[in-house]
Amino acid sequence: MSKNHPFVLPTFYLPHPARLNPHVEGARVHARAWAKTMGMLDAPAEGGGVVWDLAELDRHDYGLLCAYTHPDCDAPALDLVTDWYVWVFFFDDHFLDAFKRTRDKAGAKAYLDRIPLFMPLDLGEPPEPENPVELGLHDLWRRTAPAMSAGWRERFLASTVNLLFESLWELDNITSDRVANPIEYIEMRRKVGGAPWSAGLVEYAVGAEVPAKVAASRPLEVLRDTFSDAVHLRNDLFSYEREVTDEGEHANAVLVFERFLGLDTQPAAELVNDILTSRLHQFEHTALTEVPVLCAAEGVAPPEQAAIGLYAKGLQDWQAGGHEWHMRSSRYMNDAAERVLGGPNGIGTSQARIAASALKQHSRAPFRVVGPTPMPVFHQPFELRLNPHLDAARRHGTEWAAAMGFLAPDPALPGSGLWDRRRFEGFDFALCSAGIDPDGTAEELNASADWLAWGTYGDDYYPAVFGRGRSVAAAVAQHRRLMACMPLDLGPAPAAANPVELGLADLWRRTAAGFEDRARAEFRRAVEQMLEGWVREVHAEAQNRVPDPVDYVELRRDSFGSDLTMSLARLRHGRTVPDAVWRSRPLEWMEAAAMDAVCLLNDVCSYQKEIEYEGQLLNGVVVIEEYLGVGRDEAARIAADLANARIEQFRMVEANDLPGLVAEHGLDADAQAALASYVTDLKHWIAAIHKWHLDGTDRYREDNLRPLASAGPGSTAAHGVGRPRPSGPEGAPVPAEYRVPGPPSWRDYLPARPENADPAPSAATNANTAAAMRF
Repeated sequence: MSKNHPFVLPTFYLPHPARLNPHVEGARVHARAWAKTMGMLDAPAEGGGVVWDLAELDRHDYGLLCAYTHPDCDAPALDLVTDWYVWVFFFDDHFLDAFKRTRDKAGAKAYLDRIPLFMPLDLGEPPEPENPVELGLHDLWRRTAPAMSAGWRERFLASTVNLLFESLWELDNITSDRVANPIEYIEMRRKVGGAPWSAGLVEYAVGAEVPAKVAASRPLEVLRDTFSDAVHLRNDLFSYEREVTDEGEHANAVLVFERFLGLDTQPAAELVNDILTSRLHQFEHTALTEVPVLCAAEGVAPPEQAAIGLYAKGLQDWQAGGHEWHMRSSRYMNDAAERVLGGPNGIGTSQARIAASALKQHSRAPFRVVGPTPMPVFHQPFELRLNPHLDAARRHGTEWAAAMGFLAPDPALPGSGLWDRRRFEGFDFALCSAGIDPDGTAEELNASADWLAWGTYGDDYYPAVFGRGRSVAAAVAQHRRLMACMPLDLGPAPAAANPVELGLADLWRRTAAGFEDRARAEFRRAVEQMLEGWVREVHAEAQNRVPDPVDYVELRRDSFGSDLTMSLARLRHGRTVPDAVWRSRPLEWMEAAAMDAVCLLNDVCSYQKEIEYEGQLLNGVVVIEEYLGVGRDEAARIAADLANARIEQFRMVEANDLPGLVAEHGLDADAQAALASYVTDLKHWIAAIHKWHLDGTDRYREDNLRPLASAGPGSTAAHGVGRPRPSGPEGAPVPAEYRVPGPPSWRDYLPARPENADPAPSAATNANTAAAMRF
C-alpha cells in the first residue's frame, strides 16, 4: 500500500468466495441511463459544478457492486437493485454536499421530511417530485413495492426512514465536533449505514420474503444486525481515508476506537477488523444453531424455512460480494490490484482467521482464581433519595423470600434454598428499590423490592441448575413454564414447581392486576425479554463461549432485567405521553445508555463472583479481556470508561434532544410533566443501582462468596440446589423423582402438540438437574 495511506488494510476473514452475476454489463448500461433520466448527473453542487458526472458514476461502478452482492438474480431484478444503490449513494453524496458541508440542520430536516412521502404503503400517488432524490425514489417504489407484501413494505420503509433521518445524527456530531462512544456508534451505524435497508433488497433479489410471524424474532434480527455491522465495519476500514481525512466525517469506527481507547490508527483498524470478524462468526453461529431451533419452536413450514435459508444465503453472498467491490471501487482506499492478486486474501487463506478468532471464543477456561477486583471510578451525577418505607420493605422482603422458598430447602420445591436468610438480608434488595422509587407507597416499594429479589434469584438459579452444559433443553422447558405463570387474562396458571415459578406467579398477579390489557401485555413482554436472556446465557455457557462484544451488550440489557423496571416506570405514567414519544430516538438513546451504564457497573462488581466462584464467561470485563487482549484491571477500567461515556451520553441527549422532542410532538403541560417525571425516574434508577452496588450490598464481597466453593467448582450443591441423590447399588433403577427427559432432542423445542410428543422418556443420571426438573 502507499505510504501516504493512514494505515495498512488488515487481512479479512473471508469464509465465502465472491461470485459475479453474468448480467453485470447490462446493469451498468441500465444504471447510466437511469441516473441520467432521474437528473442525478446534472444535479448542481453547492460549490459549483455537479454532484456527479458520468465519469464519477462509472468510477464507483454500482453495477459491479450489485452483480457481486446479488450473484443469482435475473437481469431485470439486477437492474432494479442497481438503481436502488445508485439512488442511495447519490443521496449520500448529495446530502454531504448540500447539508453536511454547510452544517444546515434546518434545511436537512425539511429535505428529509418529504422523502417518506414517496413510499406510500398503499401504493397511492405521492406529491410531485422536486429533486433527483425524490424523483428516483418515486420511480423505484413504483417498480418494487407491488411485488412485495405489506409486511415487507412496512419493514423496508422503516429501514429507509432510519437510513435517511439518522443522517441528522451524523450532522449533529460533525457540527459539535463529537465522536461517538463505541456502543452508541455500533447501534447508530446500523441505521445510518443502511445495511438493514440492503437486507430488505436481498429479500427482493432472492425472491423469498422472511415469514412475517418470525420476522421480528431475535434470531432473524441477529442475522440482520450482524450482517449490518459487518457491512458497515468493513466500509469504515475502506473509507477511512476519504471520510475522515478528506471529508471531516466523525462516523467511522476506526476513528471511534482511536479516540475512545487512545490507539494509533493501525491498531484501531486491526481492532475494527477483529470486531468485524466476530460479527461474521456471530452470523454463522445464529444461522446454524438458533434459526433451526426457531423454526422448530414456531412451527415454520418447509417453504418458509426455505425462504429463510435463501435470505441467509443472500446475506452471506452480499458480505462476500461487498468485500470484493470495496477492493475494486475507486471510491475507497484499497490499492485493489496489489491486494487482490498478492495478499493472503483468497479461498483457503482465511483458515488462519478462523483459528485465531472463532475457536478463541470457546477456549477460555472457567473457574479462574482472580481475587477481589480493584474498583475503577464510576461517575454518578444524579441525586439519590431513599423511600421512607425502607425498613418495613426489608422486613417484608425477608418474609416474602422465605415464603417463596428462596431461603431454605423445601421438599415440595426442587431447587429451593439457593440462598439463606443471612445472605438475603445482606443482599438488601429493598435498599436498591428505595432509591429507584423514593416516592412510592409502602405497597409499591414492597412489590419493587420483591421483583428485584425474584429477578436476582432467577439470575442465580439458571446457571446453578441449567448452566455449564447441564441442559439447554431443560432451560427451554423452564422458560415455557414461566411464561405460563403470566396469563394475560389473569386466569389460572400451572401449579408452581420451584421457587422461580412460585415467585413469578405471585408477583404477576400482584402487579398485572393494576394494568389495563394493553399495558399488561407490554409488561409481560418486558418480563419475557429477561427470561429469554437467561435462556440465551445458558445456551452460550453450554458452548463455553465468550460472546461477541456487540451481542453481549444487547444480551446483557435483557438478562439484567433493565426493561422490566423501566417498563414499570413507563406504565406508571399512563397514556399521558404519546406512544410516538416513547418510541422516539431520544428516549431509546437515554434508556439504552442507562442500561449499559449499570450493566457494566454490575459486571465489574460481580467479576470475582461470576468468574472465580461460578465459572461463568458472560461478563463484560471478560469480553473486554478477550477482545482487547488486556488484563483484568485494564479491562475493568475500560468497562468503567464505557459506563461513564454512556452516562455522559444520557445527559447530552437530555439537554440537546428532549426539548426538540417536546416541540416536535407539541406536548401539552401534562405530557411534558409526565415525560420529565420519567426522565427523573431513570436518574433515580441509575443512582440507586450505583448506591446498591458500591455501598449497599454484600452480594459481591469475598467473605460472602467463599461458602460457595465448599462443594467444589460448578457444583450446584454449593448453592443448596436440589438434594443429594440417594446412594444404592450400582445399576439400581433411578428413583422416579429423579427421572427427567434426556438427552435433549428437537422435541424439547417443539410446541406442546400430540404429534410432537416424545414416545418414551429415558432416565438421566444428573441428580441436580433431575431435582430441578421433577415437574
